[in-house]
Amino acid sequence: MIHLLMGAALLGSLDVSVTEQVPVMLAPPTQVRFDSVNYKNILRWTPPNTSHPLLYYIQWKIYGEPEWLDVDGCQGIQKLQCDLSTVTSEPREWYYARVHVSSLPSSKSAWVLSPRFSPRWDTKISPPALRLNVTNQGVVVSVRSPKALVKKMQRRLHYKIYLTHTSGQEDVLEMECCSNKLNLKELKHEERYCLQAQTTIPHQAKSSPLSSLKCVTAP
Repeated sequence: MIHLLMGAALLGSLDVSVTEQVPVMLAPPTQVRFDSVNYKNILRWTPPNTSHPLLYYIQWKIYGEPEWLDVDGCQGIQKLQCDLSTVTSEPREWYYARVHVSSLPSSKSAWVLSPRFSPRWDTKISPPALRLNVTNQGVVVSVRSPKALVKKMQRRLHYKIYLTHTSGQEDVLEMECCSNKLNLKELKHEERYCLQAQTTIPHQAKSSPLSSLKCVTAP
C-alpha cells in the first residue's frame, strides 16, 4: 500500500498527462464521376483542398446489390483516377463507385458516391481513323476504330462514309465493321471529293462524331 501511494505521488509531482489520439475527419474528394470512352471506364475525382499527403480508396458495386467491393490496385493510391473497366465490363448493367481519402496516421474522409453509370449508355465512341489512297482504279477508303472498341463490339460496329462532291451533293455509304475498306470507282475524272467517316453501333443507337475531313482528287 505504501508503494502505491508513493507511485501516485511521484506521477503527480511529474505532472504527467496522457492525451488520447482522436481520428480527424478530412474533407472528402469532390466531382467523383465516370469518364468512359470506347468502353474504357475510368473513375476520376477532384482532391480536397489540403496540404497533407493523401491516399485514396475506391470501391464499386452493381446497382441493386448491397455489398461494396474493393477495386484491386486502387487501395491507398495517390493518383486521381482508377480504371474500373474490368469490373464494369457488362454493358447492360448499371454501376456505382465511391471514393474516400485518408492521411496517415489516423485521419480519413467520408465516402463520396459517383452518379449511376451504364457502360452501354454513358460511354462515348471516338471517331474512326480515315485514310484515302488514290489508285488507277479509283480511291480506296480505309477506316479503323480503336482496338479496344473493336474487341468489345466485335462484328457489331458499322461505318458511315460521307462523300461530298464539288457541287455540294452528299452521298452516304455504309460499311460493316470487318469490311473496313471501300473502293470508290465511279468517280468523275479529276473531280475533287471530300470524305468523313463515322462509327455506329446500330443495336445501341449510338454513333461517334465525324472524323476529320479529308479531300482527294479522283484519277
